[in-house]
Amino acid sequence: MLLAVALVAALAGCGKTALRRHPASGPAAAVAPVAAQGAVSVVTKNTARLGGADAASDAASVARAVYPGLTPATRPQAVVVVDEHNWPAALAAAVLASAPIRAPLLYSEGAAMPEVSLQALEAMRPTGSPALGGAQVILLGSSVAAPGGYVSRTVAVPTTSAAAAAAAVERLLAASRSPSPQQVIMVASDSQLAIQMPAAGLAAESGAPILFATSTGLPGATGAVLSRLRRPSIYLLGFSRIARGTLSELGRFGRVSTIAQAGTLGEAPTPVGNAIAVARFTDGVFGWGVKEPGHGLVFANAGRPLDAPAAALLSATGQYGPLLLLDSAAGVPSPLASYLSDIQPAYGKAPQYQPVHGAYNHGWLIGNESAIAPATQAEIDAMLEIVPAKASPEETSPVSHE
Repeated sequence: MLLAVALVAALAGCGKTALRRHPASGPAAAVAPVAAQGAVSVVTKNTARLGGADAASDAASVARAVYPGLTPATRPQAVVVVDEHNWPAALAAAVLASAPIRAPLLYSEGAAMPEVSLQALEAMRPTGSPALGGAQVILLGSSVAAPGGYVSRTVAVPTTSAAAAAAAVERLLAASRSPSPQQVIMVASDSQLAIQMPAAGLAAESGAPILFATSTGLPGATGAVLSRLRRPSIYLLGFSRIARGTLSELGRFGRVSTIAQAGTLGEAPTPVGNAIAVARFTDGVFGWGVKEPGHGLVFANAGRPLDAPAAALLSATGQYGPLLLLDSAAGVPSPLASYLSDIQPAYGKAPQYQPVHGAYNHGWLIGNESAIAPATQAEIDAMLEIVPAKASPEETSPVSHE
């Protein structure tokens, strides 16, 4: 398979720098790739790679792909900036990619932002969110400094409590829209980060806020949000086990359902299988329910958890893809290969069922070749390609001439 390979231009001053001003008005920036210095962009007929060597580059690249900032329609209302060291806040912030804010996410490192994040912010030129008092930049955490030249809104996000961090993001979401959400995604904060990753895309697509609990207890901050939401549907994600008392307590706040990997009841789910389970899950109008061809899909490395919030915007716009995970850069794991085979597009033999009339899958790959190798991208491309439908048993069985 031939790969179209384009070297991404190296950025000037790739290091970190203090937040600075660049007004949101003025001429549009030229379209330019956003990635870490030396990253390689590999594009195939069914896939496109976004990002570079680190989470900041990945987030900036996703943001620029969705919001190039060249026309009023391609400028975001607001941009979310979150410290990459605050995982719960970053994961919870994925819901802000949903309506009405539809905000891209950029990463800072405390009070400083990488140059790649600054360049993305400057290029997107956020217009200001009417729902948030005209804020152009939403700063999650008091340690993140406000950039000059923008209307900023700082949200106090604790760094010591996952539940309190998620509750702070939910309050911001509540201030931006009405009515209250009817669903919440309850993530097991004591599960491995790779298991939590698919919650980002699900929250961005559904608009359901992410909250945190543990297998043995419900934090007060989470309970306060559930009480205010008035009996939402609660979807558990990442819980291999949960104490009966915790489940009973959750049941007092709303109907509880579990998104679980098949065959893992009472066992720890795997990152790859758990992500597939989230992609397949549906409950009425909630959930991806991706069980057939014709979808966008987002692929990331399970070892790079910050790529999930970075890519969440791709789950809330364009092709609306669920997040799928690879457990290494080299090769597609067999459960994922099987899933992609199940949803591979196909066309029939009759004239009305030619490829041009078929459904198509498209994959976004997050990160450079150290996250997903070019050969792995080629494998994924082939698995997404529309192919002739397999002959039915009637078509392949011998015909009797008796």
